[in-house]
Amino acid sequence: MLPVPGACPFCRGELTVTRLYCPACETGLDGRFQGGPFGGLTQEQMAFVEAFVRCEGKFTRLEGELGLSYPTLRSRLNEIIRALGHEPGGDDGSTPAPADRDHILSELEAGRLSTDEAIRLLKGGKA
Repeated sequence: MLPVPGACPFCRGELTVTRLYCPACETGLDGRFQGGPFGGLTQEQMAFVEAFVRCEGKFTRLEGELGLSYPTLRSRLNEIIRALGHEPGGDDGSTPAPADRDHILSELEAGRLSTDEAIRLLKGGKA
């Protein structure tokens, strides 16, 4: 069985599931179905999510189960977080979003911010 693609191969637009089929009883359902937040993940990413849940989010157990190092696991989790439309570590307000980070760095480069002020802002301080 093929995985459900998350984006149109031609324009990269979001795909909508419009038909479900049961091979056991040959019943088909037509409509617009929501794929849920995990609908756009690859099979490999979904396998990681399943292992993550099975291991109760404990990276030490994940390392043993998947045979991967902590940095590799962290990188894969960050990829999934981004695929879900979020920025790793950015949702709690402790670090600026990428666009804000770029703005802070450009202000620093232009001399409109001091180094200390830029560091404070990059660490999540308020303007």
